[in-house]
Amino acid sequence: MQPTFVLVPGSHATGRCFTALQSELALRGHRSLAVDLPGHGTAGFSTAYQAQDLAAFAELPSPMAGITHADNVAHVIDLIRRVREHGPVVLVGHSRGGFTVTSVANAVPDLLARTVYVSAWCCVTGTAADYLATPAFRPPDVGLIPVSDPKRLGAVRMNWRTTDPAHLTALNHAWTTDGADAEIIAFLSTLDPDESRDAGTDLVDRAAWGKVAHSYVRLTEDASMPLALQDHFIEEADALTPDNPFDVHSLPVGHIDPLLRPTGLAEILAGTADYSEGAR
Repeated sequence: MQPTFVLVPGSHATGRCFTALQSELALRGHRSLAVDLPGHGTAGFSTAYQAQDLAAFAELPSPMAGITHADNVAHVIDLIRRVREHGPVVLVGHSRGGFTVTSVANAVPDLLARTVYVSAWCCVTGTAADYLATPAFRPPDVGLIPVSDPKRLGAVRMNWRTTDPAHLTALNHAWTTDGADAEIIAFLSTLDPDESRDAGTDLVDRAAWGKVAHSYVRLTEDASMPLALQDHFIEEADALTPDNPFDVHSLPVGHIDPLLRPTGLAEILAGTADYSEGAR
């Protein structure tokens, strides 16, 4: 039976970021469900943001305040339980979405045929802060500064409608290998201004997460998630579950390139479906 791909987005992103990927999967005959995590879809949007009244935008209360990593996990588990009625589930996370994928696999491994991390966080021996304390694992500073104090707002708020050429160029270099300016601006328009401050602290659980087949898609030109960090996740997870190592794939692209031009990623996911169909 064909699996359903459940797609979990990264920071500030919603299910809209997977539109092109879902089209490619559909053309290959695969079902998919793109997730909007709790609070997302309208998080931080306002007339002040629309009009770029930055003083007012910085002061508006955030709808993400109080939304936790646990809320994300519970939401995705509920979706998986419903989708699982129609066949196997392959849970896919991009970037920050990996935190949710890990926690869901820890909680309900028997509901999953496979997890797939696409240049995504997969914490094994420490939290995100622990990994980022290692200089080799730090992404470059692209000059993104929250428009207001995240502690006061209860969320991280960004102005994705910036017209600063330096900012746009830095984002282009951090997120893509050869993205056009128009592509970056179009992608920014799909992002929510606000993101929860809580990414969770869960580590992979060998007894639960380790039961689920898992794949990692390395993005070898990714400046936002350094390749050294991606490889470190793979090495640590394989050491923890040597009898169930990562199935590793590589794409020579940047962080959001597989979302802008998803043919390569769709082919990899379609391949995982071939050996996930008989699972669970």
